[in-house]
Amino acid sequence: MPRNLRILLITALGLALVGIGLGTWFSLQPKGPAQITSSETRSSGTALIGGPFTLTDHQGQRRSEADFEGRYMLIFFGYTYCPDICPTSLSTITQGLDILAETSEAKAAAVTPVFVSVDPARDTTEALAQYVDHFHPSMVGMTGSEEEVAAAAKAYRVFYKKVEQADASDYLVDHSSIIYLMAPDGSYLTHFTHASTGEDIAEGLAQSVDPALVAGS
Repeated sequence: MPRNLRILLITALGLALVGIGLGTWFSLQPKGPAQITSSETRSSGTALIGGPFTLTDHQGQRRSEADFEGRYMLIFFGYTYCPDICPTSLSTITQGLDILAETSEAKAAAVTPVFVSVDPARDTTEALAQYVDHFHPSMVGMTGSEEEVAAAAKAYRVFYKKVEQADASDYLVDHSSIIYLMAPDGSYLTHFTHASTGEDIAEGLAQSVDPALVAGS
């Protein structure tokens, strides 16, 4: 065998043995805490949606998240002057609950639909009372001070922003159009979008709602 080839083979064999030795050494070292990447945290964590809030309902009663403990809550943020998205979404919620009630009255009764106004300057309790009367009979409309509404929207990761018009008294509010389903313990379960139909909501609720978990059931 040529001398140069013999040297290359010996060198390669030596490197292989060193690699095996290092691998064995590392495998025998004490294991420290595993480093978790941000993507792993997101995939294994819980959605950070929901939290404490204090608002006033359409009957003038002060309400907090504690008032909905032990019940499922279908919550949507919008405003009464909204020209299209809000009435459509609230009608879809109503339709979804009505469809669900046809197959399971217990599941439909376990859900409280909640409408939170992001326009507290115009959405008084009286305005909300008239507005929610057009939708599901168990719907709760809620408003509050600018600070209270902002805190509730932040807890639910809801975006909203006033769009100024030439007439300061006539304006629109850009806002998220997500319908959240919250569990009896206040945790996030799932959500629906503006593209969801009443059938979609009914199906989602049928899969997620367990009347046995509802307080007083």
